[in-house]
Amino acid sequence: MITFPQIDPVALQLGPLKIHWYGLMYLGGFAAAWWLANRRARRPDSGWTPAQVSDLIFYCALGVVLGGRFGYVLFYNLDRFLAEPLWLFAVWEGGMAFHGGLLGVMAAIWWFGRKYHKGFFQVADFVAPLVPIGLGLGRLGNFIGGELWGRATDLPWGMVFPRADELARHPSQLYQFALEGVTLFCLLWWFSSRPRPAMAVSGLFLIGYGSFRFLVEFARQPDAHLGFIAFDWLTMGQLLSLPMVLAGVLLMGLAYRATASNDDNGSKGAVIKEGKK
Repeated sequence: MITFPQIDPVALQLGPLKIHWYGLMYLGGFAAAWWLANRRARRPDSGWTPAQVSDLIFYCALGVVLGGRFGYVLFYNLDRFLAEPLWLFAVWEGGMAFHGGLLGVMAAIWWFGRKYHKGFFQVADFVAPLVPIGLGLGRLGNFIGGELWGRATDLPWGMVFPRADELARHPSQLYQFALEGVTLFCLLWWFSSRPRPAMAVSGLFLIGYGSFRFLVEFARQPDAHLGFIAFDWLTMGQLLSLPMVLAGVLLMGLAYRATASNDDNGSKGAVIKEGKK
């Protein structure tokens, strides 16, 4: 068993103002996304300007925060919301959900695309590789705060989380940091470093995150007020991740089917042109 590191979740306190590590992780994620996006925008054929990148990060930040809060309330605490609708705005109590944040970012991408006359997947494919760093930093924030811990385990790297109980538990936050953050970033950054058909990068993101999240949920403790949704093992996180994987497979299939179709048409055109000579 490994001793849980006692890290003060408050990184800095200025009088009554408390700055938590979790909030700093969000800022770090947005800053990293801005830097990486500008790096890609400097490519001669990128079609992006620094001003567009700054606006895009701002729009997506709004989508993450607003969508994350709405998703947490609607997906995980609907009963409380129905009983106390104003609790939606009690952001000081905490509570964010990735799947809600994803929907918020999708809305932000659509809004941004309309403003700058860019296609939805042109923007989504550009954004997808920027997301995992923020996801990974967010999970580190969860770990520092000693929240969203894993299930009980007898593995040698199990940890006792002070806010849970005396049982050694999976540090599932670190599993998610490694998979949804580091691994997914490396995969998407490599995949998007070469020209890909529209929708392919977005599809791979959905498949990668959905699969990793579904897997880690087997080690993560289900929400106490929800428990298992079905079959004595299916969690809300898994239920919300399944459509992501299916949508990702669909997008990848459509992307490469369209590419194959275009290649076939191009080949036919070449043959006809040759015959006219």
